[in-house]
Amino acid sequence: MEDVIRSLGFLCLGSRFKRIGEQLQADTQRVLDRLDVPVQSSQYPLLAALDRLGPLPVGELAQALGIAQPGVTRSVALLAELGLVEVSPSNNDQRRRIVALTRNGRRLVDVAKRDVWPRIEKAVANLCVDLSGPLLDQLAAIEDGLAAAPLHRRAGRAVGSVQ
Repeated sequence: MEDVIRSLGFLCLGSRFKRIGEQLQADTQRVLDRLDVPVQSSQYPLLAALDRLGPLPVGELAQALGIAQPGVTRSVALLAELGLVEVSPSNNDQRRRIVALTRNGRRLVDVAKRDVWPRIEKAVANLCVDLSGPLLDQLAAIEDGLAAAPLHRRAGRAVGSVQ
């Protein structure tokens, strides 16, 4: 059957990026599920931001991630329920809430940095290694590559090469 979004080229570029992103995220979740990681793939960028930047107000965390504050607030609430982040009022402004990794959150990020993130990164790099030329052709190659070998299978092949 014709892939209408693909055939409409630049007209549906945003839909195409979204579709690829959703597939990458779903495949990443399969990797996380196999490794018994207790968080959703969509929550890792938030944990990574806190790891890189330290404790942040919710608004600055949203800005660092480039996503809307309500989405960050929801993710923070879920991660707080899991005991991975803690939220406390700012010393300077009691209306601002500061988000920080807990000890368990730090442990999870350390394990992810060592065992999970390199697998995902290698799998995506493998998917993109032969890309060149026009953007739409590259997107087609990514889509075809994901159809042939989803990211979670590529990450499984990379297991032996991860330190």
